[in-house]
Amino acid sequence: MLGDVHSLKEKRSVVRPIVAEIRRRYDVSVAETDHRDLHRRAGIGVAVVSGDAAHVTELLDALERHAASRPEVTLLSARRRLVSSEDL
Repeated sequence: MLGDVHSLKEKRSVVRPIVAEIRRRYDVSVAETDHRDLHRRAGIGVAVVSGDAAHVTELLDALERHAASRPEVTLLSARRRLVSSEDL
C-alpha cells in the first residue's frame, strides 16, 4: 500500500525508484507485477536463481525487510514460492 499517492503518475514516481534500488542493491530480477491500474497499491515481483535454498530464503528475507522499511510503503503481505529442479 502506498501512502500519500493520488495518481498513477505519483505511483510511478514511488514504485520505479524502489524497483531500481532493489535491482541494483540485490542483483535480482524485479518488476511491478500487480495492481498496475490502482494508484495506492503496488505488487512487486522478484525472481532469484540459486543452487542453495537457504541463500534464496535469506535474500528474500532481506528484500522483505527492505520494502517494509520504506516510509512511503505499508507492506500488507508477502508471498513466496520456491521451485526446485525436482518440481520440474
